[in-house]
Amino acid sequence: MSPVRTPGKRAQQAQRTRQKVVAAARELFISQGYGATTLQEIADRAGVSVQTIYFSFGNKGSVLKEVVDTSVAGDDEPVATMDRPWFREAIDQPSAAEQLEAHVHGTRRILDRVAPITEMVRTAALTNPDLLDLWERDANPRHVVQTAAAQALASKPDAVSDLSVAEIADRLYGVLSPELYLLLVRDRGWEPGDWESWALDTLRHQLCR
Repeated sequence: MSPVRTPGKRAQQAQRTRQKVVAAARELFISQGYGATTLQEIADRAGVSVQTIYFSFGNKGSVLKEVVDTSVAGDDEPVATMDRPWFREAIDQPSAAEQLEAHVHGTRRILDRVAPITEMVRTAALTNPDLLDLWERDANPRHVVQTAAAQALASKPDAVSDLSVAEIADRLYGVLSPELYLLLVRDRGWEPGDWESWALDTLRHQLCR
């Protein structure tokens, strides 16, 4: 058996530096906005030089993409949402009701991290059209995830039979949206757990027999 190779000290240091930069950028982007935040401010907050950020990321847009990607994933591992253990365990549940429970819970954990930066990213993209090139133009990643969940759910014995996979995906996409989460949790003062219970009840009513 080949020995497991671990990253060298230089690679580990580089990873820690990226993590510090991303954490600093997230805080500043949320508090000040993308446009008002400079790379120098990010560097100062992270305790690194601006040249280090340029070397590690290239530009501020790439830093923003890393902030978004790590907020969705919860870490900086290059593992897509649909390959994450929580998602695989959710779609492997034997019933639609159980899948929804696991799926809503996992999505809520993502929204806890992503919702605070949603409006900032949207505003940044409006004033900096070049940011759109950092993400896929022809596919909405969040809808792709919900479509995969819908395909699995539609095959469960207690799933509704009068909705197509596309219709199930649209309901998941709408109810589990960061916009609706923000409306209820931030604007209306719901507790995240209350939102999770409501979202689960709503989706079970619409998608389970």
